[in-house]
Amino acid sequence: MQHQLQQTTVDKYIINPLKSFISNSVMGGVVLLGAAIIAMILANSPWSESFLGFWKNRISIGFNDTVFLDYDLHHWINDGLISIFFFVLGLELKREMVDGQLSGFRNAVLPIIVGISGMIFPAFIFFLFNGSDTQAINGWGIPMACDIAFVLGILYLLGDRVPVSVKIFFTAFGIVDDIGAVLVIALVYTNEISMWSLGLGLLFFLLLILANKIGVRSTLFYGIVGIIGVWIPFLLSGVHATIAAVLVAFTIPATTKISEKGFLSKIKSYSGELDKTESLSGVTLTKGQLNIIKKMKSMTKHATPPLQRLEHSLHPVVSFIVMPIFALANAGVVFDIDFADLFSNNIFLGIVTGLIVGKFLGIFGITFLLLKLKLVKLPKKMTVRHLLGISILSGIGFTMCLFITTLAYDNPQHVTQAKIAIFAASIIAGISGYVLLNRKPKNETGSISAS
Repeated sequence: MQHQLQQTTVDKYIINPLKSFISNSVMGGVVLLGAAIIAMILANSPWSESFLGFWKNRISIGFNDTVFLDYDLHHWINDGLISIFFFVLGLELKREMVDGQLSGFRNAVLPIIVGISGMIFPAFIFFLFNGSDTQAINGWGIPMACDIAFVLGILYLLGDRVPVSVKIFFTAFGIVDDIGAVLVIALVYTNEISMWSLGLGLLFFLLLILANKIGVRSTLFYGIVGIIGVWIPFLLSGVHATIAAVLVAFTIPATTKISEKGFLSKIKSYSGELDKTESLSGVTLTKGQLNIIKKMKSMTKHATPPLQRLEHSLHPVVSFIVMPIFALANAGVVFDIDFADLFSNNIFLGIVTGLIVGKFLGIFGITFLLLKLKLVKLPKKMTVRHLLGISILSGIGFTMCLFITTLAYDNPQHVTQAKIAIFAASIIAGISGYVLLNRKPKNETGSISAS
């Protein structure tokens, strides 16, 4: 038997570099940023009309003369394709709650407080600017959300200048931030509700919960029932379909069918059997060898929770397909608005101030206050400078802020004002946070000890 994997020319020059690119946590953010820049360039180019008009093409699903779903491409992306992102988000939320940073009160208390205050302050600041404007006030949810993918991309780009504990802490309160954004979308940015469709969706949701309880582990089953039974009824009900994606994610089993000890024992047993089987003289395998390898593959599947299996397989899809397409469809802002129109109301100021000042006050301000009162302690190796840096970086609100903008405003001018504000705040927050975390003061003292 050959003991090393054979590297073909395709492996060496195409497949392996591609795998390395996809597995790099920074590259997802780079591709997303690139897609946003391309969208803005095309939206302000001679091809602007064709580019923006492309997203208005309609796609219908029906049978004979009966049409069940009929939406333009932009709507399919913002209700359908983006649901994959929310599904993966739901998987991450469940994993963290089951066995992660949000799994116990002691682990979760500071991230929960910081996550909530990091949403309240931006929304309150936006309200201060726009409270008297009945149309502009609808965007109060826009500056609440930060873009975890972008911020983590910058943190990983900084390498060992940012301790792992800082990245974990940000991820924890960032997840709370995402939960808040999902709740705001569900409770606030929902139009008229069809109770019949919503009830049907919830009925299938309960079916998936039951399937989890009785031990159904087929991801295909959860996918079919989740899309047809939960997502489509939610889409037709008026409740945003992305909520269905999060709910379905929470029904995916997070347990294994075999323990780690049992898995290792079985694999060792199968390895022994495989070693004893007679090999053919050529490169192909015998039926006995194929049967043993099949058993090993099945055992490996049983030892991996369906939740993590889906999360791992869908992450590249979200990072390199879903989010870039979303950015192309939503980041195409036509900069034909003049300075006076940009400030014709306080939407721009409310979003920029909310994301930069509001996030800073909600995260750094509240955490620093709790530290001074000795009610909490920062994670190991995390300093106040690190806290300051991630508080500033949390003002990057690209993906979720753009998404909420499409729900909050119908007026094209309001949409343009909001998108320009999101871009401006995200650029300021990204550059400022990176510069602060990238330099290490010589007199920086040790970290505040963990609790």
